[in-house]
Amino acid sequence: MRLSRLIAATKCLDIGVHLRQCTSMSKKHIQKSQKVKKSKLKQTLSIKRFTVTYLVLMTFFFLLIAVEPIQNVIDLNGLYTKAIVSVTAKILEIMGMLCTCKGSVITISGISLDIKFGCNGLEAVMIYTIGIISFPATWKKKFLGIIAGFIVIQIINIIRIVALAYSCIYFKTFFEYIHIYIAQGMMIAVALGIYLLWINYAKKGS
Repeated sequence: MRLSRLIAATKCLDIGVHLRQCTSMSKKHIQKSQKVKKSKLKQTLSIKRFTVTYLVLMTFFFLLIAVEPIQNVIDLNGLYTKAIVSVTAKILEIMGMLCTCKGSVITISGISLDIKFGCNGLEAVMIYTIGIISFPATWKKKFLGIIAGFIVIQIINIIRIVALAYSCIYFKTFFEYIHIYIAQGMMIAVALGIYLLWINYAKKGS
């Protein structure tokens, strides 16, 4: 009788331990599930915040360079273009190519190149800079990314314009092909490439 009671008590004890283990595992599973849900929610909110911030800032900057009343006060696109054209003309002169520049136009051997928005590199700068501002990172990393990216984009952009000018003189047959199919999308691709490198840098230590 005592033996049967002892066996019954042992079974009850085993069941109790098993129930506590199941309860503990269940709590851990619930906590883990809650953490995953919070992480996903945080990620979703972060993506939404990035998208809204990016679209608002992009709209703002496009209005800033496109609205005529603002252009009458300060023409950011015009000033930027003149600076790019001036630097490009000087490089072409160093290369031995006689050229003149006025406003957004570079004239080489009677051929004029009009460097407009979309060709001056400003669009790529805007896409890159606004992407960095919108991304969740420290302001120090954002500042370094904007400065470094701006310099790299300008160097590549000026090389691109110089190459276009060179091709319009010495490779006229291929100029339109180079201009439309290579040069136009090149700066956007460069901006996106640098941006992905910056994201990798921004995530380190976060």
